[in-house]
Amino acid sequence: MSIKEIERILGVSRSSVSLWVRDIELTPDQHAALLARNPSFNGQLKGSSVNRERARLRRRHYQLDGRRRMRKMDPLFVAGCMLYWAEGSKKRTAAEFSNSDPEVIRFFAQFLWTCFGVPSGRMRICCHLFADHVARQREIEQFWLDIAGLPQSCLRKSMVNHYSRSSQRKRTNRLPYGTCKLVVHSTEVVQQIFGGIQELGGFNRPGWLD
Repeated sequence: MSIKEIERILGVSRSSVSLWVRDIELTPDQHAALLARNPSFNGQLKGSSVNRERARLRRRHYQLDGRRRMRKMDPLFVAGCMLYWAEGSKKRTAAEFSNSDPEVIRFFAQFLWTCFGVPSGRMRICCHLFADHVARQREIEQFWLDIAGLPQSCLRKSMVNHYSRSSQRKRTNRLPYGTCKLVVHSTEVVQQIFGGIQELGGFNRPGWLD
């Protein structure tokens, strides 16, 4: 029984019952039984389950939209989806794309603008730099903003990787501008891309939906 049930049956205060049973350790099955009889918990559980299913249905709807768009074989949409398949993050609710090639970043920004109408204010840029970039950090950050055609407000804090002692003299300036990550937090965008990838690739990947 729960503390509340014991309180009601015995007609004593809840604090007294709590004091009496404080040293009793419940098994996992007993915890589960108490939760199953808790209407408040069950209501929360049901609401959470409903919300999860609604979110899943939205993702499925967006993927179907992406599949329909892929069947039209628009060259920019096809190329953008294939590029994301190769280089993009596979998160369910955000499109994250990283690359060190400026023209690739420029192309992906164009893909987001043209195919999804993503305004510049919704895009974010984060630079991944090395220790030899620090002196030019502001220059490099502005370089990537200009490449993507984004304002300063879209810049997020850069990540700087410092070399170990063994590598400091072996690796310098192989990537003159480091790596740029372009991010759009949008379930609709990334799930349409997933739908397009699966349509062109001829496969289903439930993990991108669930």
